[in-house]
Amino acid sequence: MQLFFDGNTGHLIVRMPQEFDHYMAQNMREAVDEALADERIMGIRFDFADTTFMDSSAIGFIMGRYERVSAFGGDVLICNIRPRMRMMLRMSGLQKYVTFEEECNE
Repeated sequence: MQLFFDGNTGHLIVRMPQEFDHYMAQNMREAVDEALADERIMGIRFDFADTTFMDSSAIGFIMGRYERVSAFGGDVLICNIRPRMRMMLRMSGLQKYVTFEEECNE
């Protein structure tokens, strides 16, 4: 996982790890929440380009970050996600809260 701040869009960019499971979610939750304390952040962009495995803990992780950023009017974007993973996230109803993009606009 890597975190970057995009000063042009005000988004925290989170490069998701190759494998995202419950253990990884716990570690990432702390790092992302700490980064969200920066008042310049207007939203989060989750980049799944490197992710080849993900379990259902991703849904809870993303929803938790959505709740944090939506509290101050921010948005959440998901990009570069593989079709099978996209289907899992859409089946959860996540598309009601976050925006899916084919590619990340960096």
